[in-house]
Amino acid sequence: MTVKPFDPKRGVPLKRILAPIFATRFGAWTAIHVGSRVDPFLMRATKGRVRIAVTAPTVLLRHTGRKTGKVFTTPLLYFTDGANVILVGSNGGATFHTQWYRNLLAHPHCELSCDGNFEPYRAHEADGDERVRLWTLANELYPGYDTYQSRAAGRRIPVLVLEPR
Repeated sequence: MTVKPFDPKRGVPLKRILAPIFATRFGAWTAIHVGSRVDPFLMRATKGRVRIAVTAPTVLLRHTGRKTGKVFTTPLLYFTDGANVILVGSNGGATFHTQWYRNLLAHPHCELSCDGNFEPYRAHEADGDERVRLWTLANELYPGYDTYQSRAAGRRIPVLVLEPR
C-alpha cells in the first residue's frame, strides 16, 4: 500500500508552529500556489520523504480533468479512515470549489501515492453523518479547516472519501 495510514489524532512535527500560518490567507495562497507546484516533484524525487507541506501528511492525487481529459497531479493533505483515504476540498477558504474536487465529481476514478507508486481509488463525496464524523476528524488533523469554512462565504467545504479499487 503506497498511501500510508494516517491517524489525525497523532501529532505531526512542526504542526503547532506552522498550522496557524497556513490558516491565514497568505499561508493558504502559498500552500495552494507554491506548494502544489513544488511538492509533486519533491515527493516523486524523494519517494515522499521531502515536501513543503510539513504540517500534515501529503498524498499525490492523480486525476482527470472534467473538460480537457488531461491528467493532473495535485498534492493534498489527507488522513485515513480504515482503508479509505479522506481529502478535504477547502481551497484555502475560497468562495469557489477547487478544480481537483470538480474533476473527481466528473471522473471519480483516480490514483494516489505517497511514495511515487500510484494505486487506483474511486472517490465519492461524504454526506450526512459520515461527513460530520469525517469533518470532525479533519479538524483534529488541521484546525485551519474551521477557519477556511468561515471564509468560504456559504460554500460548504466538501469532504471526499477515496476507496481502494
